[in-house]
Amino acid sequence: MEQIKLKVDGMTCASCAANIANLLERKGVKNPSVNFTGGEVVFEMEPDDNLLEDIKLGIRKLGYTLPEDQVKPSFWTLERKLVVAAIFTIPLLAGHFFMMAGVEFLSDPWTQLAICLPVYLIGFFHFGKSSWTALKNGTTHMDVLIFIGATAAFVYSLIGTFSNELNYIFYETSATIITLVLLGNYMEKRAVKQTTTAIEELSELQVEYARKVMPSGTVVTVEVDAVMPGDTLLVSEGDRVPVDGVVLKGSADLDESMLTGESLPVGKSTDDPVMAGSIVQNGNITIAATASSRDTVLARMIELVKSAQHNKPQIQRLADKISGIFVPAVLSIAALTLLLSTLVFGLPFQNAMMNSIAVLVISCPCAMGLATPTAVMVGVGRLAKNGILIKGGATVEIFSKVKNFVFDKTGTLTSGDFRIRDIQYFNGDPNLANAIILKMERHSNHPIAKSLVEEIENGKRFSVNGSAIKFKKINEIKGKGVLAIDEAGAEYRLGTKRFSLPGTDPAIEAPLYLSKNETPLAAIRIEDDIKPEAEETIQWLHQHGKRVVLLSGDAKDKTAAVARQLNIDEYYGEKLPDEKLQIIEQLSAKSPTAMVGDGINDAAALAKATVGISLGNASGIAIQSAQVVLLKNSLKKIPEALTISDATLLTIKQNLFWAFAYNIVAIPVAALGFLSPMWGALFMAFSDVVVIGNSIRLRFKKLRT
Repeated sequence: MEQIKLKVDGMTCASCAANIANLLERKGVKNPSVNFTGGEVVFEMEPDDNLLEDIKLGIRKLGYTLPEDQVKPSFWTLERKLVVAAIFTIPLLAGHFFMMAGVEFLSDPWTQLAICLPVYLIGFFHFGKSSWTALKNGTTHMDVLIFIGATAAFVYSLIGTFSNELNYIFYETSATIITLVLLGNYMEKRAVKQTTTAIEELSELQVEYARKVMPSGTVVTVEVDAVMPGDTLLVSEGDRVPVDGVVLKGSADLDESMLTGESLPVGKSTDDPVMAGSIVQNGNITIAATASSRDTVLARMIELVKSAQHNKPQIQRLADKISGIFVPAVLSIAALTLLLSTLVFGLPFQNAMMNSIAVLVISCPCAMGLATPTAVMVGVGRLAKNGILIKGGATVEIFSKVKNFVFDKTGTLTSGDFRIRDIQYFNGDPNLANAIILKMERHSNHPIAKSLVEEIENGKRFSVNGSAIKFKKINEIKGKGVLAIDEAGAEYRLGTKRFSLPGTDPAIEAPLYLSKNETPLAAIRIEDDIKPEAEETIQWLHQHGKRVVLLSGDAKDKTAAVARQLNIDEYYGEKLPDEKLQIIEQLSAKSPTAMVGDGINDAAALAKATVGISLGNASGIAIQSAQVVLLKNSLKKIPEALTISDATLLTIKQNLFWAFAYNIVAIPVAALGFLSPMWGALFMAFSDVVVIGNSIRLRFKKLRT
């Protein structure tokens, strides 16, 4: 299946999104998602140019446009429509208030018609085109309500003008409805843009060009999209790193604050990784690219933030269902208001009609549609700016409800920088045993293996003599250890006691053993420091009523020692990957469970948990397996992520409460005649802004962790 992304202009509310979603479902595409605030449509389909063109044609028939349709920008922008409408509406509105005060001003109906006509024509083409297209396709949206309300007031006034009935003149109502709704659309457009600031700020970190070092040594400037993994790039002081890479030579201090939330510069030298978008504050480095521009951590961050709105929280589903039937329901209420006011309550027709128009223009389905995506966009953006990637609105909602936090030990609660406390040799040449350990651990990605290799290679404590040993096969067995076979067929195992010495109880207790044909050669005792922030994070989780579990494949005694030091009552040691999955499955069945791991060895556990949290690893498998990725290797980001998620969910609830409460109160008030259509249009125009403003407030709100 191929994922298709289309930019669509002209969507103004949740009903617009529902119309396009219905079209996509009829066309048979998979996983359709429509984000009307960002103007993006995403779906999956088999590669078929004809079907794609058919979908584009269907979107156009619904009254929306694609950027490819516009050769040059339209002259009649929303801003220009609003300015022209306001210029003509202000005199009409002033005349209305003067007449209420007993002063004659613009009282001639023909003059009012001449002033109102330009405004009505703007509204007729702005709201009428989309309304007609929607009705023709058997759907409705907010523009239908505005068009009917403004047209009813204009036509009724037109009849009064020709029949010389001054009591029928409501031109100011028609003009004011159109102008205020245009004002609301403009304010909504500006406000929504502020909720997507995080995407813009992240996108600005991407560079267009890179300086590539050719094999001849010549430096040429190339487009960053042309950079491939393995290319050598020169990055000087003041430059942004164009793609992810590894330092080949040189040293520099890099500002990674926009990527990790770390405010202090990070020193980089040979063999250190660098991320695209970071700024070289001082120094010069030459790097080897490890990813193309599309596969960098920065590119993934932007993609995750963009896709956040497509992943709806469960709390939004009720709002979506109500939005789908909202416009037909309001039309029915307006018609019922007109009939009951005239036939039952005996109101004059013009009063009944004004009440009916007020119902049409005061109702606001947009607020319900904007409530969740705007809050999610701000919340996810704030998380991203702090170096926390979170996969969309659904994850925000679920994460805030997590009760169990399961931590891996090695590299998560502990530093992952291991030291060999000592090696006890059972028999044979110690130098040969050291060489075997070194060769076998070079084939493992486990943090313990990397630390042992570094210490044996660079340290002076251990002598190595590996000339006499050659392996024809070496395999890493996840969660157990490393298995090797030499040229004579002898089997070497390096790992836990259960793996290296099954059924044997050696005299020396250690977390790692080296064996040859299940005969012990060496016992390796190692030390691992607990991260400085681990105790503070665990304490915070306990204080906030979270259940904390330590789950490790390491020896039981080492696991227990770490658990005691961090005041973790529930812990499991010597667990294989499949046993970890069983424990996480049992916990998740009782209550939402988060698994915190390094993103590589714990990929399966991260995927099985309700929410997977990858610590300090920006690899592809981390982002794929985990729902939350912490770009900086700091446990302190977990309380921060929880706090922002809680605040985002609270903002969504506040927005939805306002959207529902506004319509529940406003529609009956308008139907009973307590509000004129002009006031109704004003309240409707600002109801969206209240929702969006509350979401933007989340961006600056002080949160305590």
